[in-house]
Amino acid sequence: PGATGARAAAGAVVASSPRAAAEGASVVLACVRDDEAARAVWLDDERGAVQGLAAGALAIDSSTLTPDTVRELDAALREAGARFVEAPVVGSRPQAEARALVHLVGAREADFAAAQPVLARLGKAAHHLGAPGDGAVMKLAVNAYFATQAAALGELLGFAARAGGGAERAAEVLGGLPITSPALAGLAGLVVKGAYAPLFPVSLVEKDLGYALSAAEGVGSPLPTTAGARRAIRSAIAAGAGAQNIQGVARQFLP
Repeated sequence: PGATGARAAAGAVVASSPRAAAEGASVVLACVRDDEAARAVWLDDERGAVQGLAAGALAIDSSTLTPDTVRELDAALREAGARFVEAPVVGSRPQAEARALVHLVGAREADFAAAQPVLARLGKAAHHLGAPGDGAVMKLAVNAYFATQAAALGELLGFAARAGGGAERAAEVLGGLPITSPALAGLAGLVVKGAYAPLFPVSLVEKDLGYALSAAEGVGSPLPTTAGARRAIRSAIAAGAGAQNIQGVARQFLP
């Protein structure tokens, strides 16, 4: 409840539960940590938003979830008479504040169209990937792609620090090469500065990689590189970096 103080001061109405928040709303949007939290917010028998949603209301979930949980939410919310849209986001706090998030949407065509005005207020693009669950697959792929790059960056900066011209010089050179994305160049700069303030914490990266590996196993698609990145992420957590931003994976490799 303490987190709602500034919002209430700005004029928001604070509800005592997801159910109370959903009552009378035409659109309900949730963005929480994981599968368990999403089920609690939407489906709890007493406090869940499903208990308060009106028939035809639009339920949008922007959490990073497993495809199976997204499909579970879709079935339960549709049974309750609501329309469901999964819209996990690419981007973090700076993109949210700038309304520059990218939504990866899984929804029926009509529901996607109904959600467009809401998503347009929050982000710069909304990609319709297909049915509910398809957005989750793409989001997990995006996060795994970023995490594998972050883990590789960390170990290679450590290599350069010990055997070459140093981590700072390596980060500078890598950042100017076409093989390095702007996001990765940004991480490299933060590593050499020793800046690890969390936006996408290492602990959440580990959760997302676990979700990706589980979903991939379910369809018989091996992800050996992702599995390797998860081992590096888990090692970083064991070393105390779980609450640090994703570049915290690099600290274990640096001298």
